[in-house]
Amino acid sequence: MSEAVRTILRADGALANEPERDADAGFLWDFWYPAVRSSQIRGNKLVTAMLLEVPLVLGRTAEGRAFAMRDSCPHRGIPLSYGHFDGTTVECSYHGWRFDACTARCVEIPSLTSQDKLKVERIFAGHYPCEEHDGYVWVYMTSRDRKAVDNSAGTRLPEQVPAAPSLPVFSKKYKITHLECELPSHVDQGIIGLMDPAHGPFVHQSWFWRSKHSIHEKQKQFEPIPYGFRMSPHSPSSNSAPYQLLKRITGEGVTTTIDFVLPNMRLEEIHSGKMWFSSRATVTPVRRDLCRIDFVAAWNLPFLPVFLFRMFGKTFLRQDQETMIRQAEGLKHDPKLMLIDDADRPAKWYFGLKANLLEARRSGVAMEHPMAGPVTLRWRS
Repeated sequence: MSEAVRTILRADGALANEPERDADAGFLWDFWYPAVRSSQIRGNKLVTAMLLEVPLVLGRTAEGRAFAMRDSCPHRGIPLSYGHFDGTTVECSYHGWRFDACTARCVEIPSLTSQDKLKVERIFAGHYPCEEHDGYVWVYMTSRDRKAVDNSAGTRLPEQVPAAPSLPVFSKKYKITHLECELPSHVDQGIIGLMDPAHGPFVHQSWFWRSKHSIHEKQKQFEPIPYGFRMSPHSPSSNSAPYQLLKRITGEGVTTTIDFVLPNMRLEEIHSGKMWFSSRATVTPVRRDLCRIDFVAAWNLPFLPVFLFRMFGKTFLRQDQETMIRQAEGLKHDPKLMLIDDADRPAKWYFGLKANLLEARRSGVAMEHPMAGPVTLRWRS
């Protein structure tokens, strides 16, 4: 285990402040993050978003290609989102500087005369790669551009940018829906809350889910995967009514697999015969005191209409949101926090993964996984 992990996870189980938090707000760069829903970008409309405290302006070209730029003109800093977009170039509302939407390269400065020697094509507003999957516009937030825009070279990207995440689906025909909510907390609190297995009977008490009285001991197998960990395929909890209903309908066993993958993704697959359900929840850092849960789910269950799932899903997210709002009240006073075994072991793995990734990037050595191998965890919920 690296020194970074030891700093985060002290032997007494207390949760220490992360060493990189003060320097860089504790964000993970050089990853894809969902910025906005694809449906928000229509025609020549410019929309704004903030990821990792970087203001972005997004739009769609006349050819239908989504783009993302730093929402700041390199001339005087006015947000480019106040400007005009013609389907190809974004024009600043202050002095009319124009930038190619897909590269952020400056193509015109109206105030220049024939005597000026300035090389317009060497000025950039800051560009971020975009991809669209599952109804989201994903933006690759590179660390190369977070300090300042290099106006002579544009946004400098790594040699290889991986593909943006896609939700796994298992048939040609399926239903899909999206939900979201904001949490008034740092992304770390949102993530460890997302993977926390013990809060369900207390936060998510509902007639259709479970209650305090259904608490019992559980045992799950976990295994390491690249940049994350997996709750190995298992039969769902017997105190969760929807899983038992699915089992009765299909007449076959139900298996669930849950993955967590850096920087912020929880993926779940449920299978019963030919029926399946797939979901992804991401906790997106907006500011150091604000994050957003983006949730997408797809399924081929004919008995589950979208409106019904959305009703249940909104209830779950609202319960999580209310809890995080209350937690934020306490965190304002900087209390000492702690993580316990086994229920909080996934949170410890997350902090270990994060610290070891940062150390690997700093030192140039291979990333060490905080899990030595498969492990069985036990808790009551």
